[in-house]
Amino acid sequence: MESDQRRVISLLVDNQSGVLARVSSLFCRRGFNIDSLTVSATNDPAVSRITVTITSDEKALQQLVLQTERLEVTRQVFVLDSEKALERELLLLKVESDVHNRTELREIACIYKAKIIDLSPDSMVFELIGRPDKLDAFLKMFEGYNILEQCRTGVTALERGGMHQHIQKPPQEVRSVQLPPPGAKRA
Repeated sequence: MESDQRRVISLLVDNQSGVLARVSSLFCRRGFNIDSLTVSATNDPAVSRITVTITSDEKALQQLVLQTERLEVTRQVFVLDSEKALERELLLLKVESDVHNRTELREIACIYKAKIIDLSPDSMVFELIGRPDKLDAFLKMFEGYNILEQCRTGVTALERGGMHQHIQKPPQEVRSVQLPPPGAKRA
């Protein structure tokens, strides 16, 4: 039996209000827990990119992709190949610090190439950008310290190389129904 694996799904959707709610509710109705979710603009103002990280087996993943493709706001859905994808996340981490542990905290930041973006008498704030596993390893180094606050953006990803194959497909291969321009009423 195939085990669950971490999967990164990228969706190109119409850039209009309510799209994120429709997509995330579909995932919820199908019993998927979203590990991370990011939404961003693309080079086309009519299109947004949603990047979702879930844990799933292959069969459930394929079913989810098919159901997501059927949403009228979805233009394209594709699962990123972890070997070919560039994944990044942003972490902001506020740690309690004083004159006794500042040097140790700076050394950790230096090893991971994290930036110290704020220093106050009782805390330090670090900024780290990288793959999710790098951020996880960085956080593990702070287990013995008092973490005051933490915020992660979630994964954003693109595949390496030139134009990705999903972008090269003619629209009729991606969806059998052409979408009207954003703002137009659907028949």
